[in-house]
Amino acid sequence: MTATTENVPTPAAPAETPRRAPKRRSVKGGSTRYHVFVNVMALIVSLIILAPFAWMVIASVESPADLIRVPYHWIPAHLDFSRYRDIIEGKGTDVARAFRSSVLNSIIVAAGTVIVAITVGIFGAYAFAMLKFRFRRATLVIFLVTYMLPPIALLIPLYLIMSSLGLLDSKLGLVIIYSSYVTPFVLWILSNYFLTIPRELEEAARVDGCSRMGALFRVMLPVARPGLFATIMFAFLLSWDEFLYALIFTSTPNAETIPVAIANFAGRYSTDFGLVAAGGLIASVPPVLLAIAFQRFIVDGLSAGAVKG
Repeated sequence: MTATTENVPTPAAPAETPRRAPKRRSVKGGSTRYHVFVNVMALIVSLIILAPFAWMVIASVESPADLIRVPYHWIPAHLDFSRYRDIIEGKGTDVARAFRSSVLNSIIVAAGTVIVAITVGIFGAYAFAMLKFRFRRATLVIFLVTYMLPPIALLIPLYLIMSSLGLLDSKLGLVIIYSSYVTPFVLWILSNYFLTIPRELEEAARVDGCSRMGALFRVMLPVARPGLFATIMFAFLLSWDEFLYALIFTSTPNAETIPVAIANFAGRYSTDFGLVAAGGLIASVPPVLLAIAFQRFIVDGLSAGAVKG
């Protein structure tokens, strides 16, 4: 007889033990601590950076007696805005009257330097980034080395050249001198930024019939706008804040720039630190306005320009 298996019960499968779900790491607490740490450090750095600026604001409206009082009072008892009035209206001492002309001189010199440096830098950076020729990298490094030389080492040769050309104590002479060391900086920054732009964009423009100049102005410069604006701002600051060359190559208010005019506030026997602070605050207005106008381009331009090179 054959055994039938129809009524034989099948053994039950062993019950599976329930698996425990893996514990998720709580990142909320760590993320909160990180954000608190970053905000606290940002606050500390901001206070350190803004402390001298705050002292300038206070010193510019305090009386000379309050500035030398010991201990120093951070909250002035009386506000004195006469220094700003003397500087803006051209009244008071001779150095206060000369400050207004120095502001105009600085604007002319800085704007002229930026125009020359950016014009030369755009074409030079495009050539260094997009064209292939012998000693391309070595030539760019040579330009950078000239920017890294200490200004005092070039002082005597530049003075002799400016003297022979009759450009001492002139705004044109300052523009030429400033352009000689701002242009290498512009070349380096813009060439590195152009390297971050895909070469295919320029090649596509050339295929569509653009010339080299057409590809530069219609494709490359619109794409490189963040880096271009950031470079313009820093080139302006380099020429706006320069002191050594302006001190040596100018001797009258006809060509003196703001750093020299502020240095003239210091007298032989006494110095009105409040007047120096007021002049410094007025001199900081154009760079601050420029930074506010270009702030959304600065980070993008510098970060992208530092990727390659």
